[in-house]
Amino acid sequence: MSTAEEYKAEGNKYFAAKEFEKAIESFTKAIEVSPTPNHVLYSNRSGSYASLKNFTKALEDAEECVKINPAWAKGYNRVASAQFGLGNLENAKDFYQKALDLDPNNGMAKDGLKSVEQAIEGRNSQADMGLGAMFADPNLITKLKNNPKTAELMKDPELVRKVLNLQTNPRGNAGQLLSDPRLMTIMAAVMGIDMDLPDMQEPSSSAPTTGEPKTEEPKQEAPKMEEPKPEESKAAPAAEEAEPEDVVMEDAETDHKAEADAAKAEGNTLYKQKKFDDAIACYDKAWNLHKDITYLNNRAAAEYEKGDYDAAIVTCEKAIDEGRDIRADYKLIAKSFARLGNVYLKKDDLENAVKYFDKSLTEFRTPEVLNKLRATQREIKQRDAQAYIDPAKAEEARLEGKEYFTKGDWPNAVKAYSEMIKRAPEDARGYSNRAAALAKLLSFPDAVQDCKKAIEKDPNFIRAYIRKANAELMMKEYSHCMDTLNEAREKDLALGSKNIIEIDQLFNKCISQRFQAIEGETPEQTMERVSKDPEIVSILQDPVMQGILQQAKDNPAALQDHMKNPDVYKKVNMLIAAGVIRTR
Repeated sequence: MSTAEEYKAEGNKYFAAKEFEKAIESFTKAIEVSPTPNHVLYSNRSGSYASLKNFTKALEDAEECVKINPAWAKGYNRVASAQFGLGNLENAKDFYQKALDLDPNNGMAKDGLKSVEQAIEGRNSQADMGLGAMFADPNLITKLKNNPKTAELMKDPELVRKVLNLQTNPRGNAGQLLSDPRLMTIMAAVMGIDMDLPDMQEPSSSAPTTGEPKTEEPKQEAPKMEEPKPEESKAAPAAEEAEPEDVVMEDAETDHKAEADAAKAEGNTLYKQKKFDDAIACYDKAWNLHKDITYLNNRAAAEYEKGDYDAAIVTCEKAIDEGRDIRADYKLIAKSFARLGNVYLKKDDLENAVKYFDKSLTEFRTPEVLNKLRATQREIKQRDAQAYIDPAKAEEARLEGKEYFTKGDWPNAVKAYSEMIKRAPEDARGYSNRAAALAKLLSFPDAVQDCKKAIEKDPNFIRAYIRKANAELMMKEYSHCMDTLNEAREKDLALGSKNIIEIDQLFNKCISQRFQAIEGETPEQTMERVSKDPEIVSILQDPVMQGILQQAKDNPAALQDHMKNPDVYKKVNMLIAAGVIRTR
């Protein structure tokens, strides 16, 4: 495979066969080799991700699609579909409407909009049983962890997640109250009702409700959260005192937050002074005072600068786990992932660096991390390519390609020469030979690109110039063809004129085709059309050429001397081909 179109066709084949992961690989290769950003390729890959229910990746590609071509309705369908999959119904509705604004007859947008509207209507028709107001407190999780009646329950990350779901979508998650009895205990605590239901507790329900919580961890391990407990030594208050106690806890937490921020500020100062151990101690103090993963991220930065990369990895992983548990801002979690990527990059573990940069972008997309991800991916490819180099195997591939070419098996010749290029990327012959095979397959633009690469590797490789000119001639790019041949002629003259006859013959063929009469055109019409050619007009208006042509009228032999100049040679031959100068 060598072109974006071929990779795209392969991806479409895999998609039709429902082999979506392979389709993604092919579309990714197509995107990488495409000379310009192609919105269709991103759309196809978005559809493949969506088929795998990876709506986050599907949305990224869909957004890139509409960025490249904002006037393409299908791109907005892709964005809407991904938003729908992520549960962002209002956003999905807006983008389906955008698609219809661009294309009122778009059936996919009409059907999608109808489905979204039905989903919104269904969601809005569900009663929330008053849960919206009950779970509206933004500090609810902290309060439940500090409430002796619910502290033990809140050690279970799965239960915490269910409470968060009730906060974000009380209507859609009201049914969980029936499937998990522990939520009834949570709801009772929120309402201030004293409700002792042993069967709703964890198996260790005999544990006391005051003092330190048990140290036994739930089956799904989660980092222990040391929340501030200003009244820890007192007995548990009665249910009707819950509200005043919560107020006291919030005030105490605010005091600890201020103290923690002061410790962080001191750590930042020490960090700038490169006193990393002291800075780490300050960040630890801040974290122990108040659970904000910013302090852990800062600690990881200090460990990174100190050179303790393994410690930085542990700290970043802790920040991510703790951040999930306390529902930290996704931007902070993205920073933790990005810092992990930087650490692995420093350790020269590029695969893990790519993994964590990608995770960071999934949380929150920033240009800086995106650039690091792409740079690391490029480095991996370069290293893989470098490791693949083998001159001996390159020669085997060259001979194999030559054999296929001789037999007229052009596709396999292309394949063999492609292998040669991978094994010896600095050998100009691989590109030139592949260009010859591509030309046989009528893939002239690709042949031109390979010839350019061959010339870049070896500027004196005359055969590459000739093959490039032939491909340009077949595409009727006469001006480019003539420029290529003039460059080849100049190089060949310096190298001993071994190919000068072939170059001149091809040049004459090019200019002859350029100015030949169009079918049905009279000689007078041809001459009138040729006389308006911008390049012919430019030559005839050149004062130097005017002097040469005037001199040639009086002394034709003098023209031969002038034509030793490559520039004059080119212009005179063009005038002869155009019929402006007649040789007989």
